[in-house]
Amino acid sequence: MIHNLLNDKRVVLASSSPRRLELFKMIGLQPLVIPAKIEETINGEKPYIQVMHNAKNKASTIAALIDSETVVVGADTIVVLENKILGKPENVMQAKEFLTLLSGKTHKVYTGVCICWKTLQAINYERSLVEFSPLTETDIDAYIATGEPMDKAGAYGIQGFGSQFIKRITGCYYNVMGFPINLFYRMLSSIFESNNIDNPG
Repeated sequence: MIHNLLNDKRVVLASSSPRRLELFKMIGLQPLVIPAKIEETINGEKPYIQVMHNAKNKASTIAALIDSETVVVGADTIVVLENKILGKPENVMQAKEFLTLLSGKTHKVYTGVCICWKTLQAINYERSLVEFSPLTETDIDAYIATGEPMDKAGAYGIQGFGSQFIKRITGCYYNVMGFPINLFYRMLSSIFESNNIDNPG
């Protein structure tokens, strides 16, 4: 299990996301939070390449500043609808635009994860499909009034008020929330197995 793999190691989460911290705590981790102050790029690359690139930049930036025995984790999430990337809305008007686009459609959520430890670096991504119910303008305005959409990719949070609009998910729920836990577990297992490190649990 993840908390067994990491129980004798210092863990740093290179993200300011409260959702990711919440998920880390849910699986028994108490990471030190050191957000990487980098610009998350949207540069026309394929979505899975972009999220891995941003996750790598976050993790490697912090890993370069601390001791190599520390496990540093970076992540980046984007929402993609019909090849258009929907990042975090810059204002209320853009949040309304995003939610209008998502209404009644199925979109993709990509999260890239990067783990840095010693001289090793593991990078991977997860993809989930999310189907929204049709939303009325009243639905959208009421949701924006909660303030929840403003700091989230795609302008919604699946774990909060936004859950009311989700008709169906295909794939990892926690990926949509911002951190794919099963992928993280598989990546950690691969790192430690490749170095012949015994599971401390």
